[in-house]
Amino acid sequence: QVQLVESGGGLVQPGGSLSLSCEDSGSAYSFNAMAWYRQAPGKQRELVATITSGGSTNYVDSVKGRFTISRDGAKNTVYLQMNSLKPEDTAVYFCNAYLKRSWEVVGRAYWGQGTQVTVSS
Repeated sequence: QVQLVESGGGLVQPGGSLSLSCEDSGSAYSFNAMAWYRQAPGKQRELVATITSGGSTNYVDSVKGRFTISRDGAKNTVYLQMNSLKPEDTAVYFCNAYLKRSWEVVGRAYWGQGTQVTVSS
């Protein structure tokens, strides 16, 4: 049973840093890809960064050069290091994991419960 648990959100001043983590505490699956999304009030959920099982990463343009996604395969954990934070980074951040086993035609996405990140002076 996949259970994604996020931690590390909080309040930080503009220009500051935060580190988020997301661990699958319920299974031993090796996910095909993991990602971070965010959703600000009144806005649609947005893909922030992704990382594949092979370590390839992608970022939304607005966070390139400031955020870094990484994963620890042994711990089934994905991290998001956020530097030079801006007020517009304020959102609930969600962890996402995609799993498609070899015999499946379609994979499945799993979500964490979300963690609040607030950037404000």
